[in-house]
Amino acid sequence: MKIGIPKEIKTSESRVALVPAACLELVECGHEVIGQTGCGLLSGYPDKEYTDAGCRMVDSIQEVYAEAQLIIKVKEPQAEEYTLIKKHHSLFCYLHLAAEPELTEVLKNSGAIAIAFEEVTDAHGNLPLLKPMSMIAGKLSAQYASVYLHSHYSGRGVLMDSIANAEQAKVTVLGYGVSGTAAAEHFANMGAALTIVDKNQEKLSLAKQLSNNVTTLNAISDDIETVIINSDVVIGAVLVSGARAPIVVQEDWVKNMHKGAVIIDIAVDQGGCIATTKPTTYEKPTFILHDVIHFGVQNMPAAVPRTASQLLSNAILPAVKILAEDKWRDDKNIFAGLAVENGMLV
Repeated sequence: MKIGIPKEIKTSESRVALVPAACLELVECGHEVIGQTGCGLLSGYPDKEYTDAGCRMVDSIQEVYAEAQLIIKVKEPQAEEYTLIKKHHSLFCYLHLAAEPELTEVLKNSGAIAIAFEEVTDAHGNLPLLKPMSMIAGKLSAQYASVYLHSHYSGRGVLMDSIANAEQAKVTVLGYGVSGTAAAEHFANMGAALTIVDKNQEKLSLAKQLSNNVTTLNAISDDIETVIINSDVVIGAVLVSGARAPIVVQEDWVKNMHKGAVIIDIAVDQGGCIATTKPTTYEKPTFILHDVIHFGVQNMPAAVPRTASQLLSNAILPAVKILAEDKWRDDKNIFAGLAVENGMLV
């Protein structure tokens, strides 16, 4: 199989889907790996490491798509790539089509096969290819929230780490999945007054064990609005697999939050779970609405591309090997990720 690795062109995207060590394994399995010049450079992997691993490097993204049958990338194809996707292609990447109607139509019209990282399952029904990036996004959300509370970012001027005789920062984490757990652990360790909201009682019981500074709240509680309004930081980490994220924070609530409070919506890839969210990029990561700072970067893990690329590459490599052998239809976990085939949204 000819496997192509195009250079990512989404704004501020610096990850690469396959690091050289993973490419070497594919080459040793008898596959040809075609990489675009510079595809791993921003993750700390120069072209020489790819050629040493047996990859053939080409100069343009057009050449990658023209020669490869299986396209492996990190983020969904951008507008510049739409005309390059052909019927003979199988595309394997993060797609989040629930929030991308135009891309959905492009993929349907291309006749290509598109399989979404975020929908591939494991034996327990979990999402193993989403997990490592969700974990990084959760940790980053806590780091960024701490910084954007600073007054020189127009934040409320609250220190996240607790100090005796000063008010604790009040943080609400919506959703206790992988991202929410990673964020919550960070905030709990810093001593914030943390409220975790989820609809799953078992998850809330686990969350309560994090620290004595943690309060839990069922997602159907009437108290959620009050908790949000009084929060210094709100982290949106609500995920519904394969669907648009539900809106759980209304605009009226945001209007009544403290001036300089911070909202970070990790679910923005899936449309966002906070009514006032809109996608941003690392070039301009925040905007202020109703005096509240909003952070809506869609590719948060791109801030730590070397770490993220290593974790992602390790996670997807077993599936890439199966795809390259064209045996994926017999693998129910990979088949679960099938998004588009033969012009149909699956």
